[in-house]
Amino acid sequence: MDTSRRDDRAQDWGLLFLRVSGGLFVLWVHGLPKLLYYSAELQNIEDPFHLGANLTLMLAIFAEVVCPLLIVGGLLVRLACLPVLFLLWVSMLLVHPQWTLFEGQFGWLLLIVFTSILIAGPGRLALNIRFTGALRYV
Repeated sequence: MDTSRRDDRAQDWGLLFLRVSGGLFVLWVHGLPKLLYYSAELQNIEDPFHLGANLTLMLAIFAEVVCPLLIVGGLLVRLACLPVLFLLWVSMLLVHPQWTLFEGQFGWLLLIVFTSILIAGPGRLALNIRFTGALRYV
């Protein structure tokens, strides 16, 4: 195997690791608790756009459960990164603007991870690879 093919494989495995680890982390730490403890979360969720706690929580669950599952599976990865990134930006800039860089480091790291996935795409170890045309790159 030549160096170029080895580099391509390493890049694909790196993107797979980034997708799976980032997606599962958001799902496990943020998404599943919101889903499993919906009633309790409904009382605690911030509503910066005044959509109502119920709709805000459902949108957060979409961004933290459905989208990470798509990202982990490699389906519509770039598209699935957008709600996650939007939620992170809202959280960092509107919900917790008082946080210092130290206090918000977890959020900023997640922004880096999902922005990297958005830019680089899912790699060839994703279900997107089975699509043809534009869907392959979304």
